[in-house]
Amino acid sequence: MKIVDVILSKGLTGFYFDDQRAIRSGQYREDGFAYLGEAVTPGFTKVRQAGESVSVQLVLENGQVAYGDCAAVQYSGAGGRDPLFLADEYIPIMQKYIVPLLKGRKLTTFREMATEIDSCRRENGALIHTAVRYGVTQAVLDAVARSRGLTMAEVISEEYGTELAESTIPLFGQTGDDRFTNADRMILKEIDVLPHGLFNNVAKLGAKGEKLREYLAWLKARVVHLRLSPDYLPDFHVDVYGTIGEAFGQDIPAIAQYCSELAELVNPHRLRIEGPIDLGDRERQIAGLAELRRYVDDHNIPVEFVADEWCNTLEDVMDFARAKAGHMIQIKTPDLGGINNTIEAVLFCKASGVRAYLGGTCNETERSAQITVQIALATQPCQVLSKPGMGFDEGAAICKNEMNRTLALLHWRKGRR
Repeated sequence: MKIVDVILSKGLTGFYFDDQRAIRSGQYREDGFAYLGEAVTPGFTKVRQAGESVSVQLVLENGQVAYGDCAAVQYSGAGGRDPLFLADEYIPIMQKYIVPLLKGRKLTTFREMATEIDSCRRENGALIHTAVRYGVTQAVLDAVARSRGLTMAEVISEEYGTELAESTIPLFGQTGDDRFTNADRMILKEIDVLPHGLFNNVAKLGAKGEKLREYLAWLKARVVHLRLSPDYLPDFHVDVYGTIGEAFGQDIPAIAQYCSELAELVNPHRLRIEGPIDLGDRERQIAGLAELRRYVDDHNIPVEFVADEWCNTLEDVMDFARAKAGHMIQIKTPDLGGINNTIEAVLFCKASGVRAYLGGTCNETERSAQITVQIALATQPCQVLSKPGMGFDEGAAICKNEMNRTLALLHWRKGRR
C-alpha cells in the first residue's frame, strides 16, 4: 500500500498557549479569560494566545485517508521544551522535509517508519519540532492500521509484543482554573482520577499551602455529597507546578510533612501530587524528586509524587525512571515527538517499577486524544489524561467513547475467532 499524497492544513487546538514563565513570576493580570501583561518566553506575543495545530492527511492508494494532528503543549518553551508551535511557521517546513519523505512511499511497519520520521532533521542538523514528529507519526500509525484492517491498538500490540487491555484504562480529568464547577462535573460522571486543579503559582496554592488544603477538604466532602454510588472513590491527583517547593523553601522534610497532612486529610482517597518541586534544570530535578520520594517512602507517608517538568524526551523518562525520581511519570505525549517514543516510554516505566501516566496537554486536538487512547489500550498505563480542553466534558467524551468503541470492537473480534 502506497501513500499517494500528503495534505496539510492549519487547525485549532482544544485550549491555548500560555507563557508559564510570565504566569509563575506573577507578571500578568487576569482580564476575563485573557492574561494581560508582557510575555517573557521567546516566541510568545501574549501571555495567553490561541493554540494552533497542523493536521496531516495521508491519501492512500486504495482511497482511504489516514490522519493525525501536530500539536504542542500549553506551556511551550518552558521546562526545556521545544518553542512555540505556530502553523504558518511550520507548514512550509513540513512541506520541505516531511511531504517528500512520505509522498509515493510504500507503507512498511509503523515502528520502522516512525523511527525514520522521528529522526528527521533540518539542514542545520536540528531535529524537526516535536509537534511535527508527534502528528506525522500518528498519521502513519493510522495508515498502517487502515492498510491492514486493524485498530491502531492492535498494530501497536503486534509490533511491540504487548497485551491488549480487556477493560477501560482509568481516566484522569483536568479542571483548569474552574476547579470547583469542573470538579462537580467529574464527580457526576464518576471520573476515575481528578481534579488536576492547575495550582500554577503560589497565590493559588497559598503562602503555606493553605488554599490547596482547603480545596482538598472541599473536594472530599463534595464527592460524598454528589456521588451517585457509595462505592465511588476517585483518586485525587493535583498538579502544583513546583509551588509546594517554593512555599516551603525546597526543604524536603517540610514538603513531606505538608504532603503527609494532605494525605491524611483526603483519606480514604489516594493522593498524587504532580510537580511538587521545580528545581530549574533536569539534573537537579531528578535528584530532588528522587530524594523526596525516598523520604516519604522511608517515613511511610501515603502520597505519590508525579514527575512532569524537565521530563520531556524518551531519554528523560528513562533517566527519571532509573533514578526513581517520583512514584509516577507523566509521559507528556507531544513533548516526546514521535508516538513511537511514547510507546517505548510507557513500556520502560512499567519494566522499571515506576507507574506510567499517559498524559499530554489540554492544548491538543480530538484526533491526538483518540490516538493516545489507542496507545493506552495497547500499553496499559496506570491512567490516561482526558483531553483536549479544560472544560472536561468534551475531552472526557472523546477519550471515553474512543476507549469503549475500541474495546467493544476488540471483544467482538475475539468472539468471532
